[in-house]
Amino acid sequence: MDSTLDTAVLFNSDDLKTLKDYVRWGASRFAEAQLTFGHGMASPLDEASYLVLKALHLPVDTPMTYWEANLTSDERETVTTLLIRRIIERKPAAYLTQEGWFAGLSFFVDERVLVPRSPIAELVESQFSPWVEPESVGTVLDLCTGSGCIGIACAYAFNHAQIDLADISKEAIEVANINIQRHDAQQQVMAIDSDLFEKIKGKQYDIIVSNPPYVDADDMSLLTEEFLHEPELGLSSGDQGLDLTLKILYQAADYLNDQGILVVEVGNSQYALQQQFPNVPFHWLEFERGGDGVFLLDKHQLQQFFV
Repeated sequence: MDSTLDTAVLFNSDDLKTLKDYVRWGASRFAEAQLTFGHGMASPLDEASYLVLKALHLPVDTPMTYWEANLTSDERETVTTLLIRRIIERKPAAYLTQEGWFAGLSFFVDERVLVPRSPIAELVESQFSPWVEPESVGTVLDLCTGSGCIGIACAYAFNHAQIDLADISKEAIEVANINIQRHDAQQQVMAIDSDLFEKIKGKQYDIIVSNPPYVDADDMSLLTEEFLHEPELGLSSGDQGLDLTLKILYQAADYLNDQGILVVEVGNSQYALQQQFPNVPFHWLEFERGGDGVFLLDKHQLQQFFV
């Protein structure tokens, strides 16, 4: 935080008293500073609410009656400092609190991994219905796992399945292992330092799910400061954003069981992928809570079009 910034006037002011006052003030300052909200929070108000509650050690579902409570002087300083850090450092809220949320679960995150925000969460919560029979799922691979959030959420969805988390980044694997410990999932989930399928030869899975890097060169050049705090390795994937996705498509069939499915998020690179493979029957998934650019193919389709 900028040491020259004097916030004492806010701490001594009678203008801001209640939890609600600080949420409103934070949202106004975030909008004024033209911050970017693309890391799980949709608006200045959402992010201000989250940060104020987090600073006060209150859950995100704190009843509205608490919002009229006055803050102590120490609480006012803690809250204001966190809100001002968000403006000055322009880091996503998840990095300031070292917490990200996925499929209703809390995960440790820092700048070694992307902030969880994939619409795949909705698919995990529904146990990949109607694409698999949940009781038949015994193995899942979360490829390009980052924080491990997708794979660990799958461990909750399929509590009898064995889950592998794979990532080329040793730093991401460190974070994934923190989250395996946090969720007490050591008996069910294993993190593997692997360049895609390189170190999982011979294994086959009922589900391979991946949120690989998919940002194309043009979009990389336009990223706002918030996104620049994330590891480039987790974002950039060549001129069209498809470098990693193409490698997955041409290898995945060998690692799927006969009835297995592949689910991959490609975001805005969806259109480049469709143009490159106009005859492939990508099933583009729809999500009630928003989000797009996620396709599903089964093993037989992969064998037919990617050999």
